[in-house]
Amino acid sequence: MNIRQAKEYIKDSVRLYLKKDEFGSYKMSVVRQRPIFLLGAPGIGKTAVMEQIAQEMGIALVAYSMTHHTRQSALGLPFIMEKTYGDRKVSVSEYTMSEIIASIYDTMEESGIREGILFLDEINCVSETLAPSMLQFLQYKVFGRHRVPDGWVIVTAGNPPEYNKSVREFDVVTMDRLKVMEVDPDYGVWKAYAMECRIHNAILNYLDLKRDHFYCCETTVRGRSYVTARGWEDLSEILYLYEEEGLPVEEALVGQYIRNEKVVKAFTAYYDLYQKYKKDYRIGDILSGAPSPQAVSRAKEAAFDERLSLLGMLLDRVMADMGDVMEQAAYLKDLKNPLKGIGDAVGGLPGEEPLETVLDRLEKQAAGRGKVLESLQGANALSDADRHRHLKVIRFLEEARKELYAGEGTTASQGYAYVKEKYAGNVDQMKAETKRVQGELHALFAFVQEAFGQGNEMLVLVTELTVNNASAQFIAAFGSEDYGRHNQELMLSERRDQILAQIEV
Repeated sequence: MNIRQAKEYIKDSVRLYLKKDEFGSYKMSVVRQRPIFLLGAPGIGKTAVMEQIAQEMGIALVAYSMTHHTRQSALGLPFIMEKTYGDRKVSVSEYTMSEIIASIYDTMEESGIREGILFLDEINCVSETLAPSMLQFLQYKVFGRHRVPDGWVIVTAGNPPEYNKSVREFDVVTMDRLKVMEVDPDYGVWKAYAMECRIHNAILNYLDLKRDHFYCCETTVRGRSYVTARGWEDLSEILYLYEEEGLPVEEALVGQYIRNEKVVKAFTAYYDLYQKYKKDYRIGDILSGAPSPQAVSRAKEAAFDERLSLLGMLLDRVMADMGDVMEQAAYLKDLKNPLKGIGDAVGGLPGEEPLETVLDRLEKQAAGRGKVLESLQGANALSDADRHRHLKVIRFLEEARKELYAGEGTTASQGYAYVKEKYAGNVDQMKAETKRVQGELHALFAFVQEAFGQGNEMLVLVTELTVNNASAQFIAAFGSEDYGRHNQELMLSERRDQILAQIEV
């Protein structure tokens, strides 16, 4: 299966393991809650998927790599304590709480979230001294004498032996206590994730043309050669920073992330060509609705790989702008509740109360939101988008308080009026940005229509806008006549082709 399918299976398993009966007890006993074992090549996104699941389900996540754990750190350290049996006192061995189990309790205390996932990576690379204890743990959720708290589901992961010399193959007895999911690399699935994470467009365009370069692991005369999804994602981050600083991207840099000489040379050459396309076509002019005649003419005569690269650059800019608008819309929607609370409080005051009433409310709202943010971060249950949204709400509340404190109004009602006006200004900015991005989208469709007509490029454009979350949400929220018309035309064309194909048969 691919990583997206594995994610859905894991979510279903976690949901069922955490299902309770009418008395509040978990329906499935601990012994029957088989830990999940994700078996797949390195760097395909196993850890990232666990973070997504925790965020989407609103539960906590504690993650550990088992490669560095000794028997003592995993099971706890022994100590002697006195016990009385009848009238006899004896010294017995006990164990301190495992570092792993303790981290679960720490997470629950810090976040207030009582259910979650314990994710143990590289589970099949445990030390020789720890291996015998794993069977007991996998079946009974016990490390030493301490159990994993109720409400915590165990998910494990590991690499097949061909990728890691440290792998210890599990025997049948151990495997029979696991839900095994074998995960294979899948570029199509990774691309959907990569677009949401804004992986550098040069990488996505290159891999669209060279899908066999997405993932490979082989042995050459020079040793192990490999390319992984993790490598592409990390390369994307450094590319953005290099571009910000105006630094040259060379093979030496790419080779630090992509450990395959052939792929390094090919991608570096493509990246240089990508930058040339960007400069020659003047992406900003196209999206402002004023493409040069030379750009249109060149696009018409270009080979398909150049057309695909150009379309990718245009889509990348527009989708990023759509994503920013949707983030701003989510932030403003979230900000409504704390502002409404302040408004209700001011509206219920008997007279012209002093400004301090609003200042105090703003401070408490910001502090409360800060605690929520800290709690979710401590539980690893917070996506980047949600973190940004919370931070923006806190920033607005803190800025409004500072501005009021500096002299904007003298009474509570005046202070609240100022806060409302500040909020309305943010809304107006979002509306103006929305209109600008709608103009970009219209210009994009107009350029593709002029340069390529209703060909494959238009199909790619409509498809990418449909499958990308940010663009799909933007179009659903604010509409696009161009998208609706071309989508309908392509659907009718596809249906016509199907009918003709059936007639020929």
